[in-house]
Amino acid sequence: MSTPSLDRGVLLLARGDDLQVERVTGAADAGSPCTAATRFQIASISKQMAAVAVLLLAERGALHLDDPINRWLPDPPPAWSGITLHHLLTHTSGLGHWEDYPMIDLAGPAEPDELLAVFAGQPPLFAPGAGWHYSSPGWVLLARAVERVTGRPYAEFLAEEVFAPLGMMGSFAGDAAGRDDVATGHEGGRPVPSWDLDTVSMGAGDVWCTGADLLTWLDVPRRGRLLGPAGVAAMTTPHAPTGRPGEAYGYGCFIGPLAGERAVHHSGDNGGYKAFAGWFPDSDRRVVLLTNQAEVDPALVSAALLE
Repeated sequence: MSTPSLDRGVLLLARGDDLQVERVTGAADAGSPCTAATRFQIASISKQMAAVAVLLLAERGALHLDDPINRWLPDPPPAWSGITLHHLLTHTSGLGHWEDYPMIDLAGPAEPDELLAVFAGQPPLFAPGAGWHYSSPGWVLLARAVERVTGRPYAEFLAEEVFAPLGMMGSFAGDAAGRDDVATGHEGGRPVPSWDLDTVSMGAGDVWCTGADLLTWLDVPRRGRLLGPAGVAAMTTPHAPTGRPGEAYGYGCFIGPLAGERAVHHSGDNGGYKAFAGWFPDSDRRVVLLTNQAEVDPALVSAALLE
């Protein structure tokens, strides 16, 4: 059986604090190669940063995880009255995913309150806490709540309160216009336009990282960085079964078996990008995969673990 290859991007494997595998390959865009400094969209792994932002504010007493989301949003619909921050963090709010809102153009800009009105126009799929349904729109609401609580733009809060304290100086949230060392997404070997990361995917899939920064990020659950013990425990507690054997969702992470090991992990899939970040506590291994190629083989992660 052939080992799956990585044509564009970064693959890192660390055991403990030792980096064992480091592959950086292919083109970031038409004129430059991928390097260790290249930033990639991490897509839905961004939900972990949103979860940590909420948990930081909870530690500071600025909000509570059982707060109704209606407290932190402008003109919320009555149908959201029972939805709490906890429900959004665990995908148990009853809100839909992107396919449930076909009128939204993921690549087109949107006015923030108009986007919320679109979400509000679709009835929840079930009562809060009555089921599990993966919902990126729910994380847009969480990011809006962070802005409402702090009085600061969400991307600014991440930059100053999350990335800087961790030394993740290559990471940022939102539109990459004017920034250096950013990879262009590709599908079918051709460049594709980015999704809108300032509004439509805010909190849900808006973060760019280098491979090294994302490896550092995994030290939040692994070494208790940034959050206190209660916050780390809340993040990595299996709150809600996903329906897959042995798997549950914490706050911004899947928890369960992966490649034959217990893992805390998340993948990401934006147009033209794929990403994975996982910590395997029993072997103390961390794996990061970032690529600006849509057609990446997910078996790359398992292959790296077997090396």
